[in-house]
Amino acid sequence: MDYVMYKLNFSGGVHLGMGNLEDGEYVFCADTFFSALFQEALKRGEEIAERFLNYCRDNRLLISDAFPYMGETYYLPKPMKRINASNHRGDSQLKKAYKKLKYIPVEEIGNYLRGTYDVKAAEDMNDLGDFQMKVSASVRGEEETKPYRVGSYYYREGNGLYIIVGYEELDEFELMGELLDSLSFVGIGGKKASGMGKFKMCSANMPEELKQRLKKPAEKYMTLSLSLPREEEIEEALEDAEYILCRRSGFVDSDHYAQMQRRKRDLYVLKSGACVSGKYRGDIYNVADGYGNHPVYRYAKPMFLGVDA
Repeated sequence: MDYVMYKLNFSGGVHLGMGNLEDGEYVFCADTFFSALFQEALKRGEEIAERFLNYCRDNRLLISDAFPYMGETYYLPKPMKRINASNHRGDSQLKKAYKKLKYIPVEEIGNYLRGTYDVKAAEDMNDLGDFQMKVSASVRGEEETKPYRVGSYYYREGNGLYIIVGYEELDEFELMGELLDSLSFVGIGGKKASGMGKFKMCSANMPEELKQRLKKPAEKYMTLSLSLPREEEIEEALEDAEYILCRRSGFVDSDHYAQMQRRKRDLYVLKSGACVSGKYRGDIYNVADGYGNHPVYRYAKPMFLGVDA
């Protein structure tokens, strides 16, 4: 499998909610990205959408979560792996700093795994951008106007998000490029009708450290996307694994699913950064509630990065 990196440079604010309008995040997960791409594929016809779905199901296309970059520095999630960091034994402040870390520069991943990463030199993710709250008004018929607040994130100049795409053949690569280009004009996240979430896309040179760890066999792997092993894979996949579960939920974003807006079934998945000893395929799960007109898909397939020191 070959890999390519895309930088997403957002032209304005982006609303990446965590359950309500006032919440806001500065990254998004692979399932959100997949759903947005699938919607773009559907606009091109059911045949294109089926091709995209099957490419992903068959591991001919893999997508990562979106991770931050600042300037020319790309960040990866902190591996959920026990690290023998002898340089902070007995230092409670350093221990707390290591615990608070969310992301590590790609070029420092080896130092982190060896326990020699200088956490004091770690950049603060507060420099990535700024969270803002906007007050809007809701008017329904002759009812009294009701104000509500929307949380948005604005990346600073030269900063943004990047994604990694794995592909087998030229067909998959070209289809992903077309869908990603189309999505850039529509936007990702919430409040797209207000102009949020639009971005400019460009390919980026993948750091050699990242490229090698994506392709080289390892004794331990870290996931770069939220994922969930299939039922027959769970026991083996989670043996000696270190991970955090998170709940993925939300509403069905389709005008054809039902007359009223309905919620997707909750799905508990492994957050990116989970560390496992063996690879698994995961799946794209149907999270429809059973009362709609078509399936509703939740992407939960892993992309693996070797994390041997």
